[in-house]
Amino acid sequence: MTDLGSGDARIRELMRELSELRDRHETVARVFQDLARSHMRLQPILDQIAEAMTSLLRSEYSLIHLTEGELLHFQAHAGVAAAAVEYERLHPVGPGVETLTGRVALTKQPVHIRDAAADADYNFPVVKLAPVRTLLGAPVLIEDELVGVMQVGRRDVRPFDDGEIELIATFANQCAIAIGNARLFETVERQRAHLERFVSPEVAALVSTKEGSRLLAGHRAYISVAYFDLRGFTAFVETAEPEELIDVVREYHEAAGQLVAAHKGTVEHFADDGLMVFFNDPVPLPDHELHAAKLAVAMRERVGELAQIGFEGRYDYGVLGPVTNLAARLSDAAAAGQILLSQRAFSALEDSVEAQPAVQLEIKGFSRPVPVYELLRVVET
Repeated sequence: MTDLGSGDARIRELMRELSELRDRHETVARVFQDLARSHMRLQPILDQIAEAMTSLLRSEYSLIHLTEGELLHFQAHAGVAAAAVEYERLHPVGPGVETLTGRVALTKQPVHIRDAAADADYNFPVVKLAPVRTLLGAPVLIEDELVGVMQVGRRDVRPFDDGEIELIATFANQCAIAIGNARLFETVERQRAHLERFVSPEVAALVSTKEGSRLLAGHRAYISVAYFDLRGFTAFVETAEPEELIDVVREYHEAAGQLVAAHKGTVEHFADDGLMVFFNDPVPLPDHELHAAKLAVAMRERVGELAQIGFEGRYDYGVLGPVTNLAARLSDAAAAGQILLSQRAFSALEDSVEAQPAVQLEIKGFSRPVPVYELLRVVET
């Protein structure tokens, strides 16, 4: 009977260990699944890892610190008292033997404190707010760079076994993946925000993709081009003070830049008073001819009430072809406040604008005179 009894106990022990292993596997798998669905948001993943560590490592609390400069700052927790959380937020930790986090930062290795009360070097004030005896910490590494430290603790003396030490290393790897993904996402968003200073948000978003890289290699596209300059600008340059000239140009660039973005255009050329904008590339734009016409009308209305400083520099996503030459020549031929359309632009816009025949222009590069129409107004539908 004794052998049978001990056999039953062993079976129960094996079943318990199997259940724990299954729970660990399911929890780790769930965290990895959530990592894939997190949309690069770091904090929810860290919170979930902290909760999972506390549960699976049979601990009373867990903490995650992330590196900022030379210090480790509190980032996530589970089971930590409010007073201790507040202390952690206000007191970032540096490398040193006085704390578990500091020791991990020093060695970049897991650290196991079996009994903090018997450890002469351990002297972390937060222990008074949340008494703890056994602690386990692990480094969060990206390659060899320390990006964080995670730890768990038990209020009584119960050292962690080898399986638990391996498990916290697994959580540290998950944390490193989450941080790496978040860093990559932040870099892409920062680059996109930088691009949006120079091109429309739609173009900035496209450039960040594989499709954008293909487009930047060069391609054919059917586009509309609007060309602008300020009448009398040359005479103004000759008489204006340099500071006044700079202010006017900056204000013009700011006003024009805002209108171009609002009408979904892409700036091809912007120097002094000259501005060339094209539409329907790289982002397809339905009724791009109408967008170009509306931009021209809006520019004419705004040019006398220029706004604030700001639209400086941009990304050179450019176009080549006879349409750019034609747009520039139409701009040269236009009188002050006049908007001229090519025959093709007028044909595309005929039902959406009020226009009248203007002149026929002899333009270099075109074998015959080019019919030109004057845009009077856009007909709202």
